[in-house]
Amino acid sequence: MRALFVSSEVVPYAKTGGLADVSGALPACLRSLGCDVRVITPFYRATRTAGYRNHVVAKNLEVLVGNTMHSGDILSTEHNQRVPVYLVRCDHFYDRDGLYGINQYDYHDNAERFIFFTRCSLEACKHLQFVPDVIHCHDWQTGLLSAYVRDNDKAEGFFDRTATIFTIHNIAYQGIFPRKAFDLTTLPKGFFDVSGLEYWGNMSMLKAGLVYSDLVTTVSTRYCHEIQTEEYGCGMEGVLSARGNDLYGVLNGADYAEWNPAHDRYIANSYSIENLGGKSDCKRDLLQAFQLPSRLMEKPVFGCISRLVDQKGCDLIAEILEPLMRLDVGFVLLGTGDDTYQRIFRAAGKKYPQKAGIRIGYDNALAHKIEAGCDMFLMPSRFEPCGLNQIYSLKYGCIPIVRATGGLDDTVDDYDLSAAEGNGFKFKQYSAAALLATIRRSLRLYQEKTEWQQLMKRCMQSDFSWDRSAQTYVELYQLAMHKRRARN
Repeated sequence: MRALFVSSEVVPYAKTGGLADVSGALPACLRSLGCDVRVITPFYRATRTAGYRNHVVAKNLEVLVGNTMHSGDILSTEHNQRVPVYLVRCDHFYDRDGLYGINQYDYHDNAERFIFFTRCSLEACKHLQFVPDVIHCHDWQTGLLSAYVRDNDKAEGFFDRTATIFTIHNIAYQGIFPRKAFDLTTLPKGFFDVSGLEYWGNMSMLKAGLVYSDLVTTVSTRYCHEIQTEEYGCGMEGVLSARGNDLYGVLNGADYAEWNPAHDRYIANSYSIENLGGKSDCKRDLLQAFQLPSRLMEKPVFGCISRLVDQKGCDLIAEILEPLMRLDVGFVLLGTGDDTYQRIFRAAGKKYPQKAGIRIGYDNALAHKIEAGCDMFLMPSRFEPCGLNQIYSLKYGCIPIVRATGGLDDTVDDYDLSAAEGNGFKFKQYSAAALLATIRRSLRLYQEKTEWQQLMKRCMQSDFSWDRSAQTYVELYQLAMHKRRARN
């Protein structure tokens, strides 16, 4: 089976969130199951400056965006020997500081940038004579690709037998552009109507993926159900419900080659279920990294790694900062996002320098240190399609405290003291009071050292590797191919 993975970000080449982790790890698992998988992603400035070796495999592929012809090169990277990764180079569109924008503002020409990317990905297949059985698209940046393949159905063409799958990583981001942006796609006018790309008079690239793909998936079972409701569907619940028979929830996996305390190259000392001794070294190293006092070695330390936005429950964390700091605990945070939250957390770090360590930005090594060094991990999301940090936390024996939504609900079982079951702490009501009460509940158990260590070991036994999810995707690829043949 030949599969093309089309994603706007892929680890290690470029990353803003979990999409990159999925696009970096899942293809290798699919490869191990016998799939001939190729990955294609833009060649951003960040990718170039990282210095990954590459060579040109196609030059000057021409793509019409509106009335303007743009050309791009296809580079083949040599970083991953198992899965071929192609980079779409067009400096006009991708030689910029950010992937989608800068300083919280989207680039004004994102429609053109990702129309070019999707169309150039298809042109690359033709040039390389790689005929995919399935094209797996991810999020709004690639939604139009399914429409282009469907348009190909009207005439004999290169993609006559190619099925498409579209994965929603976060329904809140929909790639909505003014009506005039549709003209840039060069698709026939019939594609712009209420059953196609039109969305309240605008064009939605995400809707293109929802409507024209053979199958639609999202990244956890709970989120699959949630997005078909008004509360979580972000206006697309009707479209998703209409495609209910073709909509599947497949839980994301974790890359345990990268996230495992037994062999994590970023942490001070390795540790495992059999020998937890190294975790105290990791905690000491974490406190030093944030310049926090060593007395916190004997106190519970909470961690948070997050985009600083409402979705992630940052408003709840901000609201409980004062009562949290009145407790005998430590708190460390790594993240970047809305200016308001950046100011709030920076202020907390200055006000409580002996208890709170705040780092605004992205630092992969520090993220590993937080997972390894903290006792508890805060993830009180308003909604969470899947989430990966709670999965990483489980492997590191860093007890997750989460809200029961989306993938958080699928992966964390609330601790039951009477039955000694569960692998974390969970609350339902989206409120600061509910979060603080759950934190207090975790602190009571933290005082019981034997029970706490048992909970840590139970967490570390949790297995959310990609193997099972990859097998599910192979089955869905086969189903999509069957549906594609039925359309012929």
